[in-house]
Amino acid sequence: MHNHHAALEWWPQLLLAAPFLFLFILYGILYFLSFHKRKPWPIHRLLLWNTGLALCLISVIGPLARQAHFDFTAHMTGHLFLGMAGPLLLVLGAPITLLLRTLSVSRARKVSAFLRKPLLRVLTYPILPALLNVGGLWLLYTTSLYQLMHEYMLLHILIHLHVFFAGYLFTASIIYIDPIPHRVSYLTRALVLTGALAGHGILSKYLYAHPPAGVPAEQAQSGSMLMYYGGDAVDLVIIIILCRHWYHAARPRTLHSGQISTGG
Repeated sequence: MHNHHAALEWWPQLLLAAPFLFLFILYGILYFLSFHKRKPWPIHRLLLWNTGLALCLISVIGPLARQAHFDFTAHMTGHLFLGMAGPLLLVLGAPITLLLRTLSVSRARKVSAFLRKPLLRVLTYPILPALLNVGGLWLLYTTSLYQLMHEYMLLHILIHLHVFFAGYLFTASIIYIDPIPHRVSYLTRALVLTGALAGHGILSKYLYAHPPAGVPAEQAQSGSMLMYYGGDAVDLVIIIILCRHWYHAARPRTLHSGQISTGG
């Protein structure tokens, strides 16, 4: 019976780990293809990507993933890795840009055409990813979903996949590292990010006082504090990148005006 339960415990971990292992191999192949075509890819992008994948893997397979079933603080650590820090590092790895560099011109055009589809416009408009990301967390922790995900393995897998994809989609819709055909203004992205930060912070404070069903008060308090401060640390990086991009987008016009004035 013990071995049977061990098997049930391991197969969802392996299933969740498989996509990240595939992405590790695929990115490595694209990296070497780019190098072979004499288009060297920055090593820091490779390191960011692999570190992001490592954080995601730690959250779905191994000791942390097992402990998260009965320890809310461990669960919240996994949430930060899988839904926030990991996606941020993966976005900074610029996988779409690397893919386009390694494809032939005709295939690269097909990928670019796919990115311009209306569905991608909806999915990359910041409001929807923010609702999927923060709204999904509210639904998870303020209903019976959190307890049910530890009882039903299929639900456990689906929720983890949602946390990752929602986190990646939200990050990619706020900071443009890869090409985004349907670009949204900096002001809109900043406002959506502000709202998402507020929703995430309020939820962490709510959980401090109102633990999910079955979670001891001590674990709820430590887990919610980790959610609050750990989330702030990741969000601060996103804010810095967004502000830096915004500054550089406005700077050329200022410099150009100054050169015209000086030249006159």
